[in-house]
Amino acid sequence: MALTGAAAADLCTVTGRAVIDFQGRFTAVTDRCVYSMLSDSSTGFEVFATFRERRRRDVSFLDSVTLKLQDPDVQFHLQHGGRVQMNDTQLNLSSSGQKLHGVWISKDSTGVMANFTISSHTVYLFFDGSTAQIHTGTPVWSSVDGLCVNSSSISAQRLDQYSSSSCQIQYNDSLDTSVNCSAIKDHLMRSCNTLKESPFSSCNGDVDPTPYINACSDTLCKYPSVDGLRCHFLWAYARACSLNSRASVGDWRSAAGCSASAEGFCQDKVCSDHEFCGEKISGGTGCLCRAAFAYDYKQSNTLSDPTVCSQNSGSITLIGCLLEEKGVDFSTLHLNDRSCRGAMDEEKHMVTFSFDSSSTCGTEITNNGSQITYKNTIKYQNSSDVISRQDQFYIDFSCQHTQPETKIVAFNIKDSSVVVIVKSGQWNYTVAMKAYSDGGLTHALDSTTGVVLNQKIWVELTTAGLDAAVIAVETDSCWATSRDSPSSQPRYDLIKNGCAAPGDQTVQVEGNGEGTSNRFSFNMFQFTGSSGDIYLHCKLQLCVKRGNSCVPDCSGGSKRRRRSAGYGDPAVISLAWTQWFP
Repeated sequence: MALTGAAAADLCTVTGRAVIDFQGRFTAVTDRCVYSMLSDSSTGFEVFATFRERRRRDVSFLDSVTLKLQDPDVQFHLQHGGRVQMNDTQLNLSSSGQKLHGVWISKDSTGVMANFTISSHTVYLFFDGSTAQIHTGTPVWSSVDGLCVNSSSISAQRLDQYSSSSCQIQYNDSLDTSVNCSAIKDHLMRSCNTLKESPFSSCNGDVDPTPYINACSDTLCKYPSVDGLRCHFLWAYARACSLNSRASVGDWRSAAGCSASAEGFCQDKVCSDHEFCGEKISGGTGCLCRAAFAYDYKQSNTLSDPTVCSQNSGSITLIGCLLEEKGVDFSTLHLNDRSCRGAMDEEKHMVTFSFDSSSTCGTEITNNGSQITYKNTIKYQNSSDVISRQDQFYIDFSCQHTQPETKIVAFNIKDSSVVVIVKSGQWNYTVAMKAYSDGGLTHALDSTTGVVLNQKIWVELTTAGLDAAVIAVETDSCWATSRDSPSSQPRYDLIKNGCAAPGDQTVQVEGNGEGTSNRFSFNMFQFTGSSGDIYLHCKLQLCVKRGNSCVPDCSGGSKRRRRSAGYGDPAVISLAWTQWFP
C-alpha cells in the first residue's frame, strides 16, 4: 500500500518490537524474522529490519537494519555497537561522515545516520542499536511499500530469503515474576503516559504520543523493565519531536528519570551473534546471552560446553555471556595452578581453560585399576581481602581414559625388532622389543645371528605414543618357555614383580618404571633336554607417575613394589619373543 498527498506523515519509528508507520499506526512484531520497512519497486532500494530475541525467547527486539541498493548492488548493514558493514567490509566511521555509492553515512555518540536520494526524494535513516527511524523529508511517493507504509501488512512484508528457517517458531517461556501485566498495568500506563506530560506535551500537537505509549506498555507488559527499555521509547518519541516539531522537549531525561545513556545505549559495545548488549547485575553494560542460545545451558544448569579430552590433555570452554550474567569476571578465574588462566576468544567471547603434559596446571592424576583420570578445577582467585563481592566459584572437570585391555601376541623374529600397535579405548601407542649383543644397544640380534650358551644378551622394551611426563612403563615380569604359549611348561622366570628373579644372578634390570622404556640383560641358556627354540614373554603395565612411585623396590629380599594412591592394577600386555639357537 502506498501513501500520497501533502498531508502524509514522513516519519517511521521501529523500536523494541514495535513498528509505528508513517500514519502513526502501531504494530508489534511477534517473531524473529526479517521484514521490509521501506522499498521502492521503481528504483530497487529497500530498507529491511531484523528482529531477534534478548532475555526471553517469546519477545523480539529490533536487532539490525540493512539498506540495500540495486544500482550499484550494495548493502549497508547497520549493527549493534555503532558498527556498519558495506557488503563484507567493516567501515570506520566518524561524525564527519563519508559518501559511498551515493549514500552519505556518519556516526556520533547517539548512533549511525545514513541518507540517500532516490528519484528526487531523500531518505534519512537512523539506528542506535535499539531504535531505527526512517524520515523521508517529503511525503512518501506512490511506488514505495513496506511496514513503514502500512504496518498492518506484516505477513506480506516478511522477507523469507533473509530470515532463518526457525524465525517463526513461537515460544512460551516461563513466567517472569517481575512482569505481571494485570497487577502493574496502571503503573505501566502511568510510566509510559509520561509522554503526555511536560516537557513532552509541548510536542503532542505535532507528534501523536499514543502509538509510542501503546508500544511502551505493550512491551513492558511482556518483558522486564531492564536495559533502560522504558527510556528507549521516550527517547524515540523525543527524537521524533526533534524531526517533526517546532517545539522543544528540553531536558526530558531529568523529568522522566532517564540517564543520558538512554540515547546511544551500548554504543561501541561489540557483542557476538549469540549475544546482545544489556545491563549487568553488577552495574554497567556487557554482552549477555540471547535466550535461545542460553536455553539448553540453563536447563542443564551448566556454564560450559562438555570437556574435550585427548590422551594426555583436556580442555573446557566456559560461555562468556553466561559468566557476564552471573557477574563473574573471567580474568579472576584459574585452575589448580593459579598461573593457569582462561583464554578469551575475542570474537565469540568463549573462555577456554586447558592442560596438557607440558603444562599440567595442577591436574590431579589418579588410577583406579581400570581408568586413568585427569582432574582439575576452575576456581575463583583466592584473595586475602577482608570481604569479597563475588560468589564462590568451582567447576570440576575431568578426563577419564580406560587402560589398555590385555593383549597377547606371539612373534617369530625375522628382523632385528618386533613392533606391536596397541589400541585400547582412547589409548593408541606402540610397543617394541629388541634384542642386542652389547650393552650399548648398537648390535641388534636377528634370526641369522648366532647366540651361544652363557652369552650375555640385552633386551630393550620401548613404547611410543605415551606421555613420559605422566605415564611410566613397568616390566612386571619376564619368563621363558620352550613352546610359544606363555602358559606352557616348563617355565623359567627372569623378572618377577618388576625385579630380577632371585634364582638367576645373571639377570639385571635397568630403568624399570622410570619412563616409557626399560631394558634388562641375562646370560643365554637352554632348557635341559631340549635344543629347540626359546620363547621369551614379557608382561608390561602402565603406571601413573608420582615421583618414583612406579619404580619397583628391589632392595632386600622382599622385592616389594612401591605403590602410590591411585596406582591400582593396570591392564596387562604380554609380548613373546622367539629366537633360534644353533
